[in-house]
Amino acid sequence: MSAQAALAAPVLEGPEFERIRVLVHEATGIHLGETKQSMVAGRLGKRLKHLGLRDYGAYLSVITDDAAERQTALDLLTTNETYFFREPRHYDFVRETVLPAHPRSEPFRAWSAASSSGEEAYSLAMLLADRLEGGDWRILGSDISTQILEAARRAQYPMSRAERIPREYLKRFCLRGTGPHEGTFLVDRPLRARIEFRQVNLNASLPSLGPFDLILLRNVLIYFQMEKKREVVRRVVERLKPGGWFMVGHSESLHGVAEGLETVAPSIYRKPRE
Repeated sequence: MSAQAALAAPVLEGPEFERIRVLVHEATGIHLGETKQSMVAGRLGKRLKHLGLRDYGAYLSVITDDAAERQTALDLLTTNETYFFREPRHYDFVRETVLPAHPRSEPFRAWSAASSSGEEAYSLAMLLADRLEGGDWRILGSDISTQILEAARRAQYPMSRAERIPREYLKRFCLRGTGPHEGTFLVDRPLRARIEFRQVNLNASLPSLGPFDLILLRNVLIYFQMEKKREVVRRVVERLKPGGWFMVGHSESLHGVAEGLETVAPSIYRKPRE
């Protein structure tokens, strides 16, 4: 083999891509479409280089036997883009409708069920801290990726990520980095203390989590095929209190997916009271 060939990036062939698609689907329920081959190669290629592997066949052998590397691969392939106060109409609805109707004497529990690197959970925490000041509230943030959950727990982000945070909230709930942390901000400790991040696989039986007054399952159902969508939504909605609120992404719908939920507005649903 020539030196040039040895340095060439490994090529993800069709059969190997199919095996990776099956592995991801079996582990997470997520369907990687045929158009995702270059994305998979891009995200896993660095792992091959790091491990000194020549091709994806060798990498598949590794992740078949090595649970830690298999989790690393799943982390890389299931991490989705997110940002603070994404889809602001949902936060407006929580502020104007959900929270005013909630008895102040009762604790408020919310679940960010696909929290990624934490922006959604911290956005909601800022809103709850503002509107339920002095009240008892808690947030669970969950994701399948252990790597991305570590980033969420750190709660430190580049300043460029702050552009969608309301200026008042940025002043009240975030600390600007200085010295070696210049150019970043940190979500304040009192908010971090109200949030628990834990690994949860929505494609498997759920651990004891609920019940919740509000569940956000946004921009994740698009990665599941119809039967998996039904299974995931059923599991998650079981953790919702009667009268609780359920939100999906604006580009998503529960039509044909969920039974027993009342449609309140596009992408916003409510579990009937018993």
